[in-house]
Amino acid sequence: MTLTVALNSARSSLMAAGAQAAAVSRNIAGAKQDGYSRKNVLLATMPGSGVFVEGIQRAASAGLFNNVLKAASTSAMQDTLYNGLQKIAAATIDDPELDQSPAAQLAKLRTALQQSATAPDNVTLAQAAVTAAKGVAASLNDATKTVQGVRLDADAELETSVATINQLLAQFETVNTSIVKGTITGADTTDYLDLRDSILSKLSQEVGITVSTRANNDMVIYTDSGVTMFEKTARSVSFDQTYGFSPTTTGNAVYIDGVPVIGASAVMPVQSGKLAGLAALRDDTTVSYQNQLDEIARGLVEAFAERDQSGASLPDVPGLFTYPGAPAIPGSGVIAVGLAGTITVSASVDQSVGGDPTRLRDGGISGNPAYTYNTTGHAGYFARLQQMADGLTQSRAFDPAALAKPNTGLIDFAGSSVSWLESQRKGASDESTYSQTLLERSADALSNVNGVNMDDEMTFMLQVERTYSASSKLISAVDQMLKDLLAAVG
Repeated sequence: MTLTVALNSARSSLMAAGAQAAAVSRNIAGAKQDGYSRKNVLLATMPGSGVFVEGIQRAASAGLFNNVLKAASTSAMQDTLYNGLQKIAAATIDDPELDQSPAAQLAKLRTALQQSATAPDNVTLAQAAVTAAKGVAASLNDATKTVQGVRLDADAELETSVATINQLLAQFETVNTSIVKGTITGADTTDYLDLRDSILSKLSQEVGITVSTRANNDMVIYTDSGVTMFEKTARSVSFDQTYGFSPTTTGNAVYIDGVPVIGASAVMPVQSGKLAGLAALRDDTTVSYQNQLDEIARGLVEAFAERDQSGASLPDVPGLFTYPGAPAIPGSGVIAVGLAGTITVSASVDQSVGGDPTRLRDGGISGNPAYTYNTTGHAGYFARLQQMADGLTQSRAFDPAALAKPNTGLIDFAGSSVSWLESQRKGASDESTYSQTLLERSADALSNVNGVNMDDEMTFMLQVERTYSASSKLISAVDQMLKDLLAAVG
């Protein structure tokens, strides 16, 4: 090896060591930074001797990163669903001391009716039964407000989520363009790649995604259902918020690139992410629970309906419980959408508003004498009171679409509704816990591949320092030899 070759080799080694030291410093600085991937210097051998820096490479694993994206989407969906169900449960069934659930209120009503039947001439007990009935109606009214409030909140959060998605896609477009240009020109794009992964991680929490990398590190984003979200440019995500919800309201669809992915018209519905969780909350779980509340209300109107006692074959009419559609009785076994929010106790039996609670015993609550059960006006008449109490446990048909027990007593049906809601909440909680654990494990596995280990970095820094020292000594030796050679020649 000539002195010139030795000098060039040492010089290139010093330059490589400098680049490696800079990479180590960069890694140490980014160790605590979210989304940072470890950077490595790629060295290549020059013809003859020596090395040169071919580029900067970041540690990454596409497979593990995709697992993290998927786990993040699933976790976000389950968390969203659980939080919504928790709000409903807390407002309608959670506090056993308050007995605010419709099932508990129905049990109170049955007890009050039975007590009134033991002393049918006692007006105080009759009014207590009316008060218990008002508690049932109020629990159904309040539960309906809660359910529709959760739907309204979910719809508003959909608007926020859509705005976030559009913002992230715009950021992604800027970063992806820089990566493609940098890759073509040979520039260091590792920081941009980290930033792009960070954007994808945030995006995956909003909506389930899959990604594909093409030439020059160009990336394409699809929803987990296959709709294109980004290809060269960001695709539009749109949604029209609804500002008031009732049981008959259908929420609007979310469109990605013109394709409905959320809502009743969705042809390629997304399967995970916050967007999917909000959609399930707004359009599925809450709707089913509202159907159960409406079936309880319909069962009440049916169970307490008064029948013609005159023999004139008049149609049944609402009795203790009524609603805006009176005097018609809702169809048997079919959900009367929104009834739980409008059911009330007839004012004609409520003493607090000038009604007569003895009508509960005698009948004729509608004001038509043809529906009077106690035709003799006997103060000890109890048959109608006992009949109403028994009607709460009498088996009747409920719409199977409500997803509770289809053929059972009204109190049992209300109890099965509570069980259904608790089952949904527990299922969402279990899934949320599982997906969060999976996300943590996936993130740990990815961190083991692309994360910065301070011990490893410090060890590598020592190796770089030794290489730098050896190259410096070689340059000093060559310098001295050249001086000696010049001196000898001179």
